Amino acid sequence: MSISDKFSETGIPYYRGQDIHSFFIENAHPVYIDEKTFNQPALKRSHLQKDDLLLSIVGTIGKVSLVYSKNKSTCSCKLAILRSKGVFSSELLAIFLSSKYGQNQILKFIRGAVQMGLILEDMNQLFVPAFHNDFDKIIKDKIKLAYSKHEQSQTLYRQAEELLIETLKLKDFQPSQEGINIKSLKNSLFTTGRLDAEYYQPKYEEIINTIKSQNHDTLGNLVNIKKSIEPGSDVYSDEGIPFLRVSDFNKMSFSEAEKKLSLSFCKENKSLIDNLKPRKNTILFSKDGSVGTAFLVRKDENFITSGAILHLSVKDTNCVNPDYLTLVLNSELVQKQAERDAGGSIILHWRKEEIENVVVPIVSKEIQEQIAALVSESFALRGESEKLLEEAKGMVEREIEKGGVV
Repeated sequence: MSISDKFSETGIPYYRGQDIHSFFIENAHPVYIDEKTFNQPALKRSHLQKDDLLLSIVGTIGKVSLVYSKNKSTCSCKLAILRSKGVFSSELLAIFLSSKYGQNQILKFIRGAVQMGLILEDMNQLFVPAFHNDFDKIIKDKIKLAYSKHEQSQTLYRQAEELLIETLKLKDFQPSQEGINIKSLKNSLFTTGRLDAEYYQPKYEEIINTIKSQNHDTLGNLVNIKKSIEPGSDVYSDEGIPFLRVSDFNKMSFSEAEKKLSLSFCKENKSLIDNLKPRKNTILFSKDGSVGTAFLVRKDENFITSGAILHLSVKDTNCVNPDYLTLVLNSELVQKQAERDAGGSIILHWRKEEIENVVVPIVSKEIQEQIAALVSESFALRGESEKLLEEAKGMVEREIEKGGVV
């Protein structure tokens, strides 16, 4: 069924192929649908249950996520739902499919030319080792601990968001739902260059005026903005430097880049490539597609980002903490500004000039440091969770290699 016209910002999660970033699907940032749409007969077959596995079978093929909560949710036809019959735990099956022995089998059965895919009938040709029951329990316990740390991480991040909202006295703020705003040409087209009515909705003005009523500045005054490159698909290769695109990251993490830039291209453009590798405390900020997603790089990285991702570096960390600014950029305060500026396009594009004029609230240094501490601890716990998942994957691969199966 066609469902895109039912998407909203709240409701029941509807997961798509691009939402498979994390081992736990609850860490995704999906779109939402209402209860009525969720209960339509055409969607009932894709209602998710706790311990379901989601496998991407169209486009980006082979990514695996585990449904670990009982909350209502559903997904698109680009995801296969694997439901264990009880021979092994879902945790072990998910880790196996994520391992090199699961991934290599999945890649073997990819079909198609332009639009690649994996058909459900081929699932019968995927072999799963008969692991011992005690090994299954070890993996299951490790995943349980990883999820616990993941949940703690999420809680701390929400606390940081709540602290920002409370400090700005916006806890009970409800922007206008009025769809009409009367503007003269002088105060509309001649000032902004925009004539699309959606741009002037009262809710956007109210949010910006609320920020401006407190200490604030524009993003262009707070950061240096650097554009990346778009070299073209002809320099993509199986080997080379990872090429991170908007679909490869969200506000909490980035996944392994699907594309790589060829070694020959990187060699010919060495100085450019070296200058574009994100350094510690660089904020990656998307301007095309899913606009307004911000992610803070916490160490020097060896990848290149696409031209759809800007690199922001804070000019004065005594004025603005990078962790604080990243959280603000991902908040509704900035997301609504992105929605206003880019909303008039079929394919969302946020111009650099508009991004420079984004209004950013500036709270006290003490509050910024409190927010940064919560965010930093959140990411530390997230790192511990991911480390446990990698350990589990390594254990599965070693168990297979040493013949520790029935």
